[in-house]
Amino acid sequence: MRAFDRRHPLVWDVLVTGFFVTAAFTDVLGGGWRYITQNPQAPTWLIVTLSLGFTVPLLWRRTHPVAILLPMLPLAVVNAWTGTDLQSSLTLLVVTFNIALHTALRTLLASYAVTMIPIVVDGFRNATEQAADQSPDQTIVPQATRLAMVAIVGISYRTRQEYLASLVERAAQLEVERDQQARLATAAERTRIAREMHDIIGHNLSVITSLADGGSYAAAKNPERAAQALTAIGTTSRQALGELRRLLDVLRTDPSATEPPGAEPPGPALGPALGLEPPGMEMAPQPSLTDLDHLIEGVRSAGLPVRTTIHGYATALPPGRQLTVYRVIQEALTNTLKHGGPDATSTVSVSYGNGGAVTATVTDTGRGSTAHGNGTGGRGLTGMRERTALYGGTLESGPLPDHGWRVHLHLPEETPQ
Repeated sequence: MRAFDRRHPLVWDVLVTGFFVTAAFTDVLGGGWRYITQNPQAPTWLIVTLSLGFTVPLLWRRTHPVAILLPMLPLAVVNAWTGTDLQSSLTLLVVTFNIALHTALRTLLASYAVTMIPIVVDGFRNATEQAADQSPDQTIVPQATRLAMVAIVGISYRTRQEYLASLVERAAQLEVERDQQARLATAAERTRIAREMHDIIGHNLSVITSLADGGSYAAAKNPERAAQALTAIGTTSRQALGELRRLLDVLRTDPSATEPPGAEPPGPALGPALGLEPPGMEMAPQPSLTDLDHLIEGVRSAGLPVRTTIHGYATALPPGRQLTVYRVIQEALTNTLKHGGPDATSTVSVSYGNGGAVTATVTDTGRGSTAHGNGTGGRGLTGMRERTALYGGTLESGPLPDHGWRVHLHLPEETPQ
């Protein structure tokens, strides 16, 4: 209803105004006003004029509350002075409520002061009547209190609206910040992947250069060795070309993705912490699955028991795929160390298939989704997904049914280049 009112405010204004107009003229035509008036001889034209003057301006009560109060005040003075005392004059309370709701406190105080004029006139008129048995303060104070209570309710409602509006604005800002953090994490991780793939491709090109030089020397004396060199050049170049194409596919999905100044790479902090990757790691060789034992030993020395199961051999796995599997396992173990708790244990299972296919599963017995960082605000899951997407693989991460966490990586067979 609030949303509809914001889109079509005139509908609600017309309904409210129509209600008060109908009530006022029901009172006039039915003669109900004569039971409370002190001047039953008031002319009909005056009754109709006052009824219209107290109700029709309510159509603009939300947009111009102060403007409609000014023409209503003289009518209220006439209503009080003549003793007509129409019930429709109570719409001044509706106007006061809207002034408290939509204007500043200074404007409300000024409006309250001028609205007291017809109340004071009514009090003194009653005091001058012969049959009056009430003093002015007995008439003025209750009406002034009633007007003040309406103003206080308006202020309270306005405070609540402003508080809710601030919560909505804060929620919108948090959504924007969350999206920005996700984009920054993705950009930083893609930059890190590009740096690592640059090292792998650079290594392949160095191998190609060495093989080409050796093949040129062997071509004259040993054609078989030259043919072997050419075959190795073809194999290595195809691997380098495949890695380059995958890298370009990932970076092409977001052309604007650049690493923000000062952004930390979203990858794990486990390597530097355990001495696996010293400062200036971009100058060191990128890790491969041959370094997996070293990684697990470092995790064990940090206090996390790890059990490993390996099926197959990683010797035929391209360097880029080895790096992806290594980073996913590294990130999963890092999160177990951070969030698993003091009694957590971990299990690492790696299975190598044909054509570069590999499956890795890391589970732990930690405290699960209530404390684990993989599923919520961390950058680790973003980095793992980016690396997995590089080879068209799948990554599943989530809590186990009882307790603990599971990270499952699958890279399909490599497409022939």
